[in-house]
Amino acid sequence: MHDRRAMTSGVIDPGGQARHARAMTAYAIANLQPSAEPHEEVLTYIERIQATLDPFGGRFLVHGAPRREVREGEWPGALVMIGFPTYEDARAWYDSEAYQALVPLRARHIPGDILLVEGVPEDYDPATTAALMRAASARN
Repeated sequence: MHDRRAMTSGVIDPGGQARHARAMTAYAIANLQPSAEPHEEVLTYIERIQATLDPFGGRFLVHGAPRREVREGEWPGALVMIGFPTYEDARAWYDSEAYQALVPLRARHIPGDILLVEGVPEDYDPATTAALMRAASARN
């Protein structure tokens, strides 16, 4: 088995991706399975969520994606994507008392998967990541 860890700027990511020492944009991404008619609690959740995002610099980038094309695989749910200045901001928002108070309003009625992910810097070059992964693989 090959070790697919990559390294840049002295930071090793065990997931195999190059990491950078500076702060990067982060995202909360949800694949939700809403019912045809939204429950009143879901509407309350939607009305109140922006107030929980504001202290952490969060903003909606995609909300439901009513216009979309699935080009590969399947995507049966509604996509929600929220951007944050940093991964730390995304985590602080999700863990905040204000947001956690809202979570049950959505979760009781809309199942789904939610991820917090760190983005890449503006100058990200996937070829550099491939080279680092190739070099790490060659060492093993």
